[in-house]
Amino acid sequence: MAATAAAGVVAARAVGAEERMDPRRLIAFLAMVVGMFMAILDIQIVSASLAEIQAGLSAGSDEIGWVQTAYLIAEVIMIPLSGTLARIVSTRVLFSVAAAGFTAASALAATATNIEQMIVYRAIQGFIGGGMIPSVFAAAFTIFPPSKRNVVSPIIGLIATLAPTIGPTVGGYLSHAFSWHWLFLVNVIPGIIVASLTWTFIDFDKPELGLMKKFDWWGLLSMAIFLGSLEYVLEEGNANDWFNDTHIVMGAVAAALGALVFFHRAFAAEFPVVDLRAFANRNFTFGSLFSFVMGIGLYGLTYLYPLYLGRIRGYDSLMIGETMFVSGLAMFFTAPVAGFLAGRLDPRLMMGIGFAGFAAGTWMMGHLTADWDFWELFVPQILRGCSLMLCMVPINNIALGTLPPERVRNASGLFNLTRNLGGAVGLAIINTILTARQDFHHARLAEHVQWGNPEAVDRLNSMAANFDAYGLDGTTAAVKQLAAMVQQQAAIMSFGDIFLLLTALFLVMITGVLMISKPQDGSTGGGH
Repeated sequence: MAATAAAGVVAARAVGAEERMDPRRLIAFLAMVVGMFMAILDIQIVSASLAEIQAGLSAGSDEIGWVQTAYLIAEVIMIPLSGTLARIVSTRVLFSVAAAGFTAASALAATATNIEQMIVYRAIQGFIGGGMIPSVFAAAFTIFPPSKRNVVSPIIGLIATLAPTIGPTVGGYLSHAFSWHWLFLVNVIPGIIVASLTWTFIDFDKPELGLMKKFDWWGLLSMAIFLGSLEYVLEEGNANDWFNDTHIVMGAVAAALGALVFFHRAFAAEFPVVDLRAFANRNFTFGSLFSFVMGIGLYGLTYLYPLYLGRIRGYDSLMIGETMFVSGLAMFFTAPVAGFLAGRLDPRLMMGIGFAGFAAGTWMMGHLTADWDFWELFVPQILRGCSLMLCMVPINNIALGTLPPERVRNASGLFNLTRNLGGAVGLAIINTILTARQDFHHARLAEHVQWGNPEAVDRLNSMAANFDAYGLDGTTAAVKQLAAMVQQQAAIMSFGDIFLLLTALFLVMITGVLMISKPQDGSTGGGH
């Protein structure tokens, strides 16, 4: 009995030692979280300020979109590559060098004097910054014991969702209060601090430099062509009329050929640039699917709300940012609640509640009109913010929490890639459907606004008389205003169609939740 008691004491001490967090690792992790926040924030920080950057660089309207596209294309190539690089050079070297490089590229972007320089600097910024994002997810699931995940997972979930949501708000404020240069200069001081702290405190793993001899350069090239071309096609397709444009066709062909070579190398190479074996874990596969859908919900709605407020309500970037900040506040206050519930509720139930909240918010938005303002958007934004956090925490735990520790670094890159690709695919589909449905609704409305409709004629005559009273050409002005009203109403109806489609998507995801296994508490290898 004495021996048993002694063994129990030793075991308890061992568990206690495991449960206690090394302060050095905690400092390193918090620094990594700040680095990830900067990298994700920079995806959207320029979105509300493109007009100011365009004016500052004397860029054309067809060129300025590349300030964002270049960042996204470069980032989507680096994210899956980061797991392999972390194994070769270690997390310490990868993250600290990425933080330093991201900081330098941010400073360079602030000094750009023409659009060509800006595009190059943004591509460098996106590529290097992409190395920081998956490393944080990998660290959270390898250096912390399972009992701490309900604290850590909400933190990374909050950063991954909050950063792109408040990006337009931060960008709009900086460009209004200072100048567009500060969109990039704001990264410099935090970037130097993050690079210094991570170089000093990260000690999670050791480099495996011998793997460099086995590195699959053909796999890297084919992955860059595949993902880069795919991102280009998705970003530029709708604006360039899809396959009626030669460059889009060339991009699609390059993506298809790159995909063939990449997937062949992924299974044939001795040390593939991306290890796809994580998808053999059913929970990781479904977690990645849910992450893909969350990318649509996160980036799609972050795009739709400002588009509506700018196009229909006539808001400027700062007013849009102030309105969108509601979602960010909802996420911030829901994060600790999600962490608390994660330790007490079945993660499948949490995801079900989250997807149901998403569906409720988008269903409400399906009934929007031209008069909707801050307060009409308030409840849908609260539902969106709360639902994002309720979904992200269990999705992270389900996708990465059942993998062996040695697989987590690589899998976290794939997991983050699915969210970004979800956003890219979602935006491409949303833009295409918006354009098609607006044309459809405009044609249907125009059929009724014609000389054979007495109500339309009465409205036109009333408007014309009003303009005549001000000494204007009443008939011409009335026809123009009526045409603008039809165009605006067609746009609003197309927004409603998109929100209702998103509602259906989130409801379908609730059924998908039923198909996954519940992760075992403290498990690192089960759940297949």
